[in-house]
Amino acid sequence: MLYQMEPIPGTDKALRKQLTAQALERLSAQQLPIRENKLPVIVLIEGWSAAGKGSLISKLIRDLDPRFYNVISFDNPTETESRRPWLWRYFTHIPEYGKLEFLDSGWVEQTMRDRVSGRLDKNQFQKRLDSIKRFERQLCDDGYLVVRFFLNISRKEQKRRINRLLDNKDTMWRVSEFDRWQNEHYKECEAVYDEILEATQSSYHPWHLIDATDTKEALPVVSHILSEAIDGAMKQKPASGQPGGVFSLLPSPPISTVDLSPSISEDEYKTQLKACQKRLKELHNKIYRKRIPVIIAYEGWDAAGKGGNIRRIANSLDARGFEVLPIASPTPDELRHQYLWRFWNRLPKDGHVAIFDRTWYGRVMVERIEGFCTDEQWQRAYTEINEFEQELMDWGAVVVKYWIHIDSDTQLERFQNRQNTPEKRWKITDEDWRNREKWSQYEVAVNDMLQKTSTAAAPWYIIESKDKRYARIKAMKILIEAIEKALVD
Repeated sequence: MLYQMEPIPGTDKALRKQLTAQALERLSAQQLPIRENKLPVIVLIEGWSAAGKGSLISKLIRDLDPRFYNVISFDNPTETESRRPWLWRYFTHIPEYGKLEFLDSGWVEQTMRDRVSGRLDKNQFQKRLDSIKRFERQLCDDGYLVVRFFLNISRKEQKRRINRLLDNKDTMWRVSEFDRWQNEHYKECEAVYDEILEATQSSYHPWHLIDATDTKEALPVVSHILSEAIDGAMKQKPASGQPGGVFSLLPSPPISTVDLSPSISEDEYKTQLKACQKRLKELHNKIYRKRIPVIIAYEGWDAAGKGGNIRRIANSLDARGFEVLPIASPTPDELRHQYLWRFWNRLPKDGHVAIFDRTWYGRVMVERIEGFCTDEQWQRAYTEINEFEQELMDWGAVVVKYWIHIDSDTQLERFQNRQNTPEKRWKITDEDWRNREKWSQYEVAVNDMLQKTSTAAAPWYIIESKDKRYARIKAMKILIEAIEKALVD
């Protein structure tokens, strides 16, 4: 393997027992400050089959309060998991702030399996490594402590342990086809493991390679490393030390310069609406058959016409194959996780359509303006959002982003109309009026958003919505074109 083994305490049984007890006692005592400091801890235990990952985790958690930790074992992706981005099952399982999470294998083993089996070619493998680095960096940037171990044993030792399990009818069930396959392809797996560990190794975020030949000697080493990392993280926020990705950005003129005069007649609107809805219905069948996910993101001014726009698109689709997702303020549970977590949880299955009424861009607009996050958090979010959308597109998703645009005078007119019409009054709230008072602040934030997140792969489309009929047709045509392109590609 590529990296130097962590030193082990020696073979003196009494000393080893003492060191283990001290290490586990220290780890148990750290649970309270972890909760008090709201420090989320991910302990990733990777390694060879039969290396003792499960046994090691069982010993690490022996004295911990089970209310404040989770243990997750990842195997082959389920049917549900395989119909979402590969990272989905890991991102949706990240712990909340103040809890520990122990992973019995994770994204490294899955990547190794996919590479050795041929499911990832060379280019796809490199993309996967980049994805891992982005994922771990985002977690660290958000204050997560990720401590990574690789349990190493020889091919001969692995074979011996597998045979021992097979010789006992009470343990033979623990040996999977993958375990046997891995032993048969040990050298191939080792080479890929080396590539992954080398690509993701760093001084601030190291891999700890543990000699697991003697599991009793591995325990005090792992528990000591983990406790030291926790102490360090509570003194100072874990730092990623990594720059974010670089994206090709499209020019975006200030929204104040957008010409809002485009309009369409009622007759022409009806004709085009019928044609667009018919085409979208046809395309929905095609994307379902080809398992292409479609994600439509709506942002825009209050009263700009997002709801009516969404309704015309939704009316074109099979009700069984889409979901409209109104995004409100984050719930208490969502606030206890990295902010993109709630959007990862809402991603559609492949072949389905997700329409977001407000999106992850709230971080750089309302959360920025209202002070719901720090300056560092919303400034960092531009990169995190671009990376999130890149993950979606690497998955194969069609991502279409609309900014539904009107001017201040039009908004005021529509607000007053809602206020003065009883059946529409529910649409206007005190918060809408408060947001209107901050129009100039929002305009700055919107311009920043468009300039920093309109990428070549996922551009923003500004939809002129002074004439709502024109806006609906334009949005539908853009969506049709994007889906048609994906079907050809």
